[in-house]
Amino acid sequence: MNPVLQFRNFSGRESYHTLTAPEVLKLLNKYQLIPMFLQEVIMEQAIAQISCTPEEERLAYEQLTQEYQGQKEQGISQEQLQNMATRQLKLERFKEVTWAKDIDSYFYQRKPQLDRVIYSLITTNDRGVAQEIYFRVQEGEQSFAQLAQEYSQGPEAKTSGLVGPVELQSLHPLLVRILSTSQPQQLSLPTAIEDWIVIVRLEKMLPAQLDSGMRQRLINERFQSWLKAQVSPQNWQIKESEN
Repeated sequence: MNPVLQFRNFSGRESYHTLTAPEVLKLLNKYQLIPMFLQEVIMEQAIAQISCTPEEERLAYEQLTQEYQGQKEQGISQEQLQNMATRQLKLERFKEVTWAKDIDSYFYQRKPQLDRVIYSLITTNDRGVAQEIYFRVQEGEQSFAQLAQEYSQGPEAKTSGLVGPVELQSLHPLLVRILSTSQPQQLSLPTAIEDWIVIVRLEKMLPAQLDSGMRQRLINERFQSWLKAQVSPQNWQIKESEN
């Protein structure tokens, strides 16, 4: 069978190692590189019908060249830079054409997870201590910040209990439920979350906005979900050689 890949032997001697197509395929599978390879092939197919003007390609190339300025040691040729710039331009246009039209509805579907919060938190593994802290805050005996510094066993102790802003989707589901149903400055009862007892107070809710940055983020998110589905194991198989 004819070799398809040749490279210098690791020993450094003036000899080369060759691989046939089945051997290359076997190694790609062994090192779990087939999904990555398929992603590139699928993206190439996706942008095949996307067109750009010569001026758009020139501007894309100039922008990419600026990004790579001073990095000639990477060994990227002018032709490779041109191809990379055109490919990226077409890929961004493909994303826009495919997912931009219904990004508003997707945003409102995702908004509950994208909203951000600032909250105060105390974590402890002692329920009795948690109850005592709760009543001290409730009665105004000590501030939340003072008690967090003194008793909290999590990293929030270093910030006087203050956490955020963080997106709701990054938090534990039970903590999300507490914060989503709280009013600012509302103190939650001590609640068990996994191995901890937590006391939470919502400081501020920061609703997500569909600005240009969020729009691009969501388009990229949908693209990545689509691409992941395309290379899922049920969508490809290795065909054994009949020879």
